[in-house]
Order: sequence, then structure tokens, then C-alpha cells
Amino acid sequence: MAYITLCKYEDMIPEIKEKATPILEKTGKLGEIFELLALDKDLYFATDMMVQNFLLKETKLPYNTKERIALLVSMENNCTMCVDVHKNIAKMLGMSEAQVENTLGGIDAIDTDEKEKALLRLCLKAASKESYKTTQEDIDALKTMGWSELEILEAIRIAGYFNYINTLSNVFGLGK
Repeated sequence: MAYITLCKYEDMIPEIKEKATPILEKTGKLGEIFELLALDKDLYFATDMMVQNFLLKETKLPYNTKERIALLVSMENNCTMCVDVHKNIAKMLGMSEAQVENTLGGIDAIDTDEKEKALLRLCLKAASKESYKTTQEDIDALKTMGWSELEILEAIRIAGYFNYINTLSNVFGLGK
């Protein structure tokens, strides 16, 4: 149970209710993070814009990589709600049960190449209190492996997004 009063569907402003209705019709419920974000119109729409552009839209990174970042950063931040949500989203976006389980086992358990593992490691570093220790050499190593600067930027913004959403979830006790 959340630590603050969340915004129930019937109390949402029309613009947010319009976004909530299809989710409610499809799943029968709204997640607590949706109800938290709905408390503030600006917060809701800023976050929705990030979700649409960073996670759902086709971008330079494949969905598997984006969902691996989501799961790994959320696990690192002990955000059980986000881990649970993204296990399901990862499957909806094409990851197999085995791929999801491997991701939950950590970077070394993931069946992927060293190139992707290196990017995932930088994402975890970026999402940590050690992000300030990132160096030119870290970025250059990824570029040498074939990652473009835009792909690296995209991966890091996804890691940063999950720090943000994990913080909201954890601080307000969502999913407990």
C-alpha cells in the first residue's frame, strides 16, 4: 500500500483519464505508478513523454536491450514493482521467458555478446552513485566495440529514466 493517497480513476482530470481508460479496459486495473503520476498533470505528461519516446518508440536500441536496462537498473535499485512490471513488458515486446530470467540473473547470465554486456555495465554504472567516475575511456571503449554516440546516449537516458521512476516507486512505497 502506497505511503500517500494515490489518484483514483474517478478523480483523474479528463486528459489523464483519457489515457487511463484503454489501460483500465484492457487490464482491469491501473498500476500504482500510474495513479501516483496522475496526482500532478505536469508530472504525468512529462513521464508519459519519456515512456513513449524512450521505451515504446522504435529507436536505435532494440527493445530487448531497453528492457534489459529497465530490469537491471530496477533490480539494482531494489524496485520490486518496476521489476515485476518490466518482466511482463519485456515478454510483450518479444523477449522469451528464458531471456527475462537470464536478465534477472545479472549481466553475466545474459545470453548476448560482450558488446551488449559492456553497454549494460555502463548503464548500471551510470545509474549508481559512482556515475561521476565515468571516464572518456569508458565511452571510447564502447565506441570501439561499435556503439555509436547516439546509442550510448539512448542507453544512458533509459538508465536515468529508471533511476527516476524507481525513486518515485520506492519512496512512496508502491507495490508493497
